[in-house]
Amino acid sequence: MINVRRNGTSQNVKLGQRVLAMAREKGILRTQDLIVAGIPRVVLTRLCRSKRLNRLSRGLYALPETDITENHSLAEVSRRIPHAIICLLSALRFHRLTTQAPFEVWIAIDAKTRKPRVKDMPLRIVRFCGQNRTHGVEEHVVENVTIRVTSAARTVADCFKYRNKIGLDVALESLKEYRRERKSRDELWRAARVCRVASVMRPYMEAMA
Repeated sequence: MINVRRNGTSQNVKLGQRVLAMAREKGILRTQDLIVAGIPRVVLTRLCRSKRLNRLSRGLYALPETDITENHSLAEVSRRIPHAIICLLSALRFHRLTTQAPFEVWIAIDAKTRKPRVKDMPLRIVRFCGQNRTHGVEEHVVENVTIRVTSAARTVADCFKYRNKIGLDVALESLKEYRRERKSRDELWRAARVCRVASVMRPYMEAMA
């Protein structure tokens, strides 16, 4: 009996160490990561009880020493929905092109992709298709998680494209901040053409020239 207990304890320790190593590698750990690796969920429970792992929200965990940044919600969404593209108001905030702090995380998914179900995180979802799925989409690392986010130029163009959803005042603020930061005018024009809003943006851009 003693040997059985010792063997069981040793196995639990190894599994715990393996989970902690995964958390260090991924930044934010999903329950799904353990399922794929064949590790019982009870290991997460034990690590949380011993305060070696923190539960961030449903199905998401991180090491206690993980540096939680202002873009934490973007990292959480990107771990849960790897194909999501951070866009519009959330991308504006990421690029510091707005004074707003959106309550919801704005993401884009492919036009043919099933809408993700995330009950405990408020999302606003738009759909990109064709060239819109790739043009101006950058990768950044937040809390050791790779997130996909529209570039500053693409985000401004998107704001004009979706001005009926977010408001023309927000689109104009984003353009003003983009120009104030002296970001590339050529990149902005390319994004405007891809998003088919060049004619809409032209008078505002000329007025700010």
